Amino acid sequence: MLLPLAWGSLFFPGLFGVCTWGLRRARPAWTHHDCVMISTRLVSSVQAVLATGSGIIVIRSCSDVITDRHWLAREYVWFLIPYMIYDTYAMYLCEWYRAGDQSSKHSLTIFRNFLSKNRLMITHHVFILLVLVPIAQKLRGELGDFFVGCIFTAELSTPFVSLGRILIQACMGGLQQQHSLLYKVNGILTLTTFFMCRILLFPFMYWSYGRQQGLSLLRVPFHIPFHCNVANAFLIAPQIYWFSLLCKKAARLFDVPPAKKDS
Repeated sequence: MLLPLAWGSLFFPGLFGVCTWGLRRARPAWTHHDCVMISTRLVSSVQAVLATGSGIIVIRSCSDVITDRHWLAREYVWFLIPYMIYDTYAMYLCEWYRAGDQSSKHSLTIFRNFLSKNRLMITHHVFILLVLVPIAQKLRGELGDFFVGCIFTAELSTPFVSLGRILIQACMGGLQQQHSLLYKVNGILTLTTFFMCRILLFPFMYWSYGRQQGLSLLRVPFHIPFHCNVANAFLIAPQIYWFSLLCKKAARLFDVPPAKKDS
């Protein structure tokens, strides 16, 4: 437990510091906010790759979805805890630098703006730390490593989400960049991976359990503990909300202005 906690506490803030330092040297014209924002996205992408890779290893190693074990299912959760704490601070740091040129703003005002703009993400982080971590590490006992691995793979869409925001942040012509081919392809990949790994993930877990128990997908919810269904509902609800926001953003992205249609 202590070793992955220590490594995570060093790795994520250290990577953030290296990325910020490198961007400041490579792009001296960029503001502190630009460098901090992009560094935050880069670190999130690295964490997502590590989590997805760990999840795939766990899933492939567990032929029995209930009783099979893999050490990554527990150890990566300890490694993830420092990331959640770091990421919350990094989001606040982004808000701090964004408001840095507005000298009239008090620190308390910046903190309130941070809470207001990021309330859903902060709630998501707190829920993971206070609810999911105890369940994953203690309350589930020796069962369900397969499902923990499935939850890890939900991070697959994060690098594409981060790339989209990096493209806007890094390019001076933000509007033009949003209508570029690269941005549109990345948008399609974002929607696809998000839908597969954050929405279809839950039916997949139910289906995997049903296949092993000889149950149809529709019968599975009635053959598992009620609290499992409640927990899954709490997990998928914000994913559906975020997916709806991504769909609205994609609709605006592919809505060509009338002037361009006429030409």
